[in-house]
Amino acid sequence: MTFTEWFIFFLVVQVIHFAGTWKLYKKAGRQAWEALVPVYNAVILMKIINRPWWWVILLFIPIVNLIMFPVIWVETLRSFGKKSTTDTWLAILTLGFYIYYINYAQDVSHIKERSLKPATTVGEWVNSILFAVIAATIVHTYFMQPFTIPTSSLEKTLLVGDFLFVSKMHYGARLPQTAIAFPMVHDTIPLLGIKSYTTKPQIPYMRLPGFEDIEKNDIVVFNWPVDTVNAFHQYGDGKYHYKPIDKKSNYVKRAVATPGDSLKIVEGQIYINGKKLAFPERANPQFSYKGKTNGQPLSAEYMYKMYDVTDGFSYDPNTNEFYIPALSKGAVTRLKNNPYIESLERIIYPKDYKMTNMFPNDGNKRYNVDFFGPIYIPKKGKTVKIDAKSLPFYKRIIEVYEGKEMGVTNKITKNGTQILLNGQPINSYTFKQDYYWMMGDNRHNSEDSRVWGYVPFNHVVGKPVFIWFSKDKFAAKFLDSIRWDRIFTTVSGKGTPVSYLPYALIILVIVVGWNFFKKRQNKKS
Repeated sequence: MTFTEWFIFFLVVQVIHFAGTWKLYKKAGRQAWEALVPVYNAVILMKIINRPWWWVILLFIPIVNLIMFPVIWVETLRSFGKKSTTDTWLAILTLGFYIYYINYAQDVSHIKERSLKPATTVGEWVNSILFAVIAATIVHTYFMQPFTIPTSSLEKTLLVGDFLFVSKMHYGARLPQTAIAFPMVHDTIPLLGIKSYTTKPQIPYMRLPGFEDIEKNDIVVFNWPVDTVNAFHQYGDGKYHYKPIDKKSNYVKRAVATPGDSLKIVEGQIYINGKKLAFPERANPQFSYKGKTNGQPLSAEYMYKMYDVTDGFSYDPNTNEFYIPALSKGAVTRLKNNPYIESLERIIYPKDYKMTNMFPNDGNKRYNVDFFGPIYIPKKGKTVKIDAKSLPFYKRIIEVYEGKEMGVTNKITKNGTQILLNGQPINSYTFKQDYYWMMGDNRHNSEDSRVWGYVPFNHVVGKPVFIWFSKDKFAAKFLDSIRWDRIFTTVSGKGTPVSYLPYALIILVIVVGWNFFKKRQNKKS
């Protein structure tokens, strides 16, 4: 839906509200016209139902308002004496239209000073849980979201099994675009395994101001741009399923190139605008290696324990040759000093070896994971030439990222050698938003921009800032699996990450002790 369509929808809702409540406004001592004025009518309604004015704000927060609307319907009925279980269920099951019946067919009186305290313990629990969910949804949507590292593409910087807090504020919180969704879950309802949202209606893209821009080498959580995939996990039927932007799968990669950059990869090394990219201290790029022992066999357990080698390690006892999919620079040095190792060689695909799954995925073989580009990273407001050579790189941007996903119909066709946009000849295109090039540090074991291309800014979710828990999936016992040295550490920064867990435990003990002391004092008094 466009902003115009949403505005019309908003006005229709106001008319529906007026038609169903104007008599109740009058019975509460207000004027009928007060039920018609947008926003003001909500403020007056809060006075009628004896609830604080700031509840109005909750009615305009996407997803949160889905929880608040039923609450308001029930509170309105109770303010006019309709407080039975039947009244409550009728309000919810009719989506609030039961209030029409009360408004026109029932002789009710307004209870001005009604008690807001729940009549039962169950009601009190429901109230507490309801507003806990609302508070958590606001935090989850606009401030901080928990996230789990599922793959090893950023191994050594972020490990598989790290549980993160991702800040929505750094780059600006993106307002939900999916208007109807189950709160605090992504695309699937846990345990039930069913879709957690409806694809319509969609709210136009909006983002709150952030306090920093995405910089080179920032680790970024984003929605996977091509995730309108053939079969994502909750369906598993092999068919195409459309997913709105904010419901596409969450990915985490490093932003190695920002808008306006020219990127080139040579022998696995990244060059930005002709200069080799310098990584921050905590970054630890890894590459694939092959080697041979002097006859001493190598086990996966030994390699994991000594060199942090995880999935994919293989050893052939017949030839004494081994393969390591990802090895850091420090581990390479230590492995070369191992007396059992006869040879160790980094695997680099030759420049003339062309892979079929490389961006722009147009069937032409151009690049491989070690030799890629040069390629331009689109910047908002910049104009590029559109011809047969450049079109494959920008076609998805024009048709999808700045077309369908922005509510615009953009269709690229060809008439001989002439390129047409919606039937009109074009030879250039001006970008409407910024784009980024995201890559994993695990260079041969990361599906990233080299495979699926640019990441639009409207797909950016946030910045990982804090590891609150970390679990090693290879450990047999739970206590042995906990990486204590990673709990309560920061993602960014210089030097080795330092755990703040001891300080957190001290603060927790102080808070619990203080609350216990205050309770005892209150009992005595």
